[in-house]
Amino acid sequence: MSVTLPWDIFFIIIFPGFLFTAAVGLFSTWVDRKVSARIQWRVGPPWYQPFVDIIKLLGKENIVPTGTGMTGYLVFPIIGFIAVVLVSTILWVTNWFPEATFVGDIIVVIYLLYLPAIGIIAGGSASGNPMGSIGASREMKLMLAYELVFLVAIFTPVVASGGTLSLGGLVGYQAANGWMLGNASCIVAFIVSLVCIQAKLGLVPFDIAEAETEIIAGPYTEYSGAALAVFKLTKAMLLFVLPILLIAVFMGGAWSPWTILEYLLILVFIILVKNTNPRIRVDQAIRFFWVPCLILSVIGIILAAVGL
Repeated sequence: MSVTLPWDIFFIIIFPGFLFTAAVGLFSTWVDRKVSARIQWRVGPPWYQPFVDIIKLLGKENIVPTGTGMTGYLVFPIIGFIAVVLVSTILWVTNWFPEATFVGDIIVVIYLLYLPAIGIIAGGSASGNPMGSIGASREMKLMLAYELVFLVAIFTPVVASGGTLSLGGLVGYQAANGWMLGNASCIVAFIVSLVCIQAKLGLVPFDIAEAETEIIAGPYTEYSGAALAVFKLTKAMLLFVLPILLIAVFMGGAWSPWTILEYLLILVFIILVKNTNPRIRVDQAIRFFWVPCLILSVIGIILAAVGL
């Protein structure tokens, strides 16, 4: 008796959900590590090193700190992982099959992208380690700093398109009218979004929560084994998912052969920013997002409202 795999399970587990996003995300982390190494006059790791690191961690023991509830402590890393898998599935399905979209899916995507940070905050707080608590506190402050700015920036193309609240609708609108980046308002929003995803990824100059030279590994300090592997895998998948979201919203959708080049350009920008800036303090990050970035994002959405 033959068994057929339902399409929804196929999309979530194999392509483009978990396996595809994980593979491309881990390969992107290798690109990041390799380019960073060359900038620092080092050779860098082989292409398979990120995959080996995850496999090695999966085979290690999960150590749960004394006094910490095992169930919650081990569940927190999975929260963000599941959210990223769902976001990846929604993004690719709505890009390739715009008719499968639903009104408000862009809101669902934005809310799901809150969950990785929430998982880090909850995990660091539950660890019982002072460094973990400090890291969780920093992550919370950083999240409160950039999320409002990111929300306004992502909704600028929604306003520019006349109120289209679906990813498929935005892709269709751009197919008929050209990229959103053809509008001055969306250029401003795109620049702000690039800065925000640098913070959402926790990369320099916004690696404030982890800050290895200050607080060891921040919220990840007590994590080991498979739980730490899930955190690292989630971050790698976000390195792929967040640029694809920007491509879908601002650059006509992730369905053409140009998508690879667009993704690589965004990835190169992320790596260059990471390697050319020092870490900033959390108060500096809050001031940066709440003053210049928020002002720019508000200007962008106002320009969109008046048709520019």
